[in-house]
Amino acid sequence: MESERLGIGEVARASGLPVSALRFYDGAGVLVPAVVDRGTGYRRYDREQVAEARLVAVLRRVGMPLADIRLALAGRAGGDPTLPVRLLAAHVRRLERGVAEARSELSRLRGTVEKNEHTGKKENAMTTSESRVVTLTLAGAELAAALDAVRFAVGHDPELPALAGVLFDVEDGTLRLVATDRYRLAVAGVPLSARGDRARALVATPVVDAMRALLTGAAWPARLTVRPVDVALEVGGRVASGPAVDETYPDYRRLVGGAAGRRVVVDAAALRAEVAAGPVREERRGTDGARRAVSVLTLTADGALRPGEGEGQRVAVDREFLTEALAALASDRAEVEIAGPSAPLTFRPESTGPGGGRAERMSLLMPVALEGLD
Repeated sequence: MESERLGIGEVARASGLPVSALRFYDGAGVLVPAVVDRGTGYRRYDREQVAEARLVAVLRRVGMPLADIRLALAGRAGGDPTLPVRLLAAHVRRLERGVAEARSELSRLRGTVEKNEHTGKKENAMTTSESRVVTLTLAGAELAAALDAVRFAVGHDPELPALAGVLFDVEDGTLRLVATDRYRLAVAGVPLSARGDRARALVATPVVDAMRALLTGAAWPARLTVRPVDVALEVGGRVASGPAVDETYPDYRRLVGGAAGRRVVVDAAALRAEVAAGPVREERRGTDGARRAVSVLTLTADGALRPGEGEGQRVAVDREFLTEALAALASDRAEVEIAGPSAPLTFRPESTGPGGGRAERMSLLMPVALEGLD
C-alpha cells in the first residue's frame, strides 16, 4: 500500500545512502523505486528495498564497480545471498593486488630517488522443485541462431563460475538462452509450441560450444532435453551433453529491467563500421587494469546516433563489446535504447516485442564511466 512505502529521505536515513546516490542508482537501473509520482517526480520505495539500499551503501563505500553492485543485487534477488560476499571478496583481492603493485612502484621510485641523491554450498536454484525434465523439439537453425546471439557474452572470470556458461531457461512457452560477464548481457528466445513446460539449467561453455558445432549445417530437427542435473542435445543421431553447472545464476530479468530511455533505430552494419573507424579513448578497466578502447556514442536532438563526443545525450562503452553486440543481433537494423551515461545501453533487432514477428533477442552493455560525460 502507498502509506506503507517510504520516501527517498526516509530510505536515505535508514540505509546511509545520500539522496543524490539513491537518485543515481535509480537512473542506472540498480535500485529502482516502487513508485515515482508522475507529477512531482517524487520517489517512494517498498520497505523491503531498505535492505537492498543498505547493501548498496556497503558496496559503494568500498568502491565496488557499478556492474558488480548490479550483479550483487541480481544474485540476491535470484536466490544466491552469497554472491554479494563473493563479489566483495573478489573486489578486496583486486584492491590488495593494486596496493601490492603500488608498494612495488613506491619502492622502485624511492630507490631511483635515493640513487640519484647518492650519485647526484549454498542452495542451487537450478535444482529446486521449479525445475523438472523437459524435452523440446526445435528447428536446428533457430537454436543455432539463439546460441550465436548470446555466446559472445559468456563470462571468463574464474572467481565467478556461475557466469562461465549459458543459462537454458524454459518458461512461458519460450526457451531463453542467457549469458553475462557482468559488463554485458545477452538474451535470445526461441518460441515453443507448448506453454506449460518449465525447466532451467546452467550449461558450461565447452558443452555449449559442442552443441553449436552439432547444429552446424544440420538438416534435422534438434531434440533438446533439459534436466536440473544435465542437458543433452540430439541432432541426426549425434549427441552433445554435459552436467549442469552447480551454481546459482543471477536473476537476469532484474538485470534487463532498468530505466527506460530514448530509442532510435539504426543501420547495424553502418554503425559497426563507424564505431570501428571512429575516435576512441583508451582506458584501464577497474577490475583487472587491462587497457581497452572506449567509444562514446552521442544521440542528437534530431534522433541520430553517431560515434564521437558531440552535442546530445552521450554514453561511453567498450568498443569491442559494442561491435560484438551489434553483430550478435544478426539484424540489418537495430533498435538502440539510451537512458543516460550511467545506465546500460540496450540493443534489440528492429520490431521485436509483442507482435513484432521476430524471435526475442537483446543485448545490454554496461557503460564506462568517463570524466566529462553527463
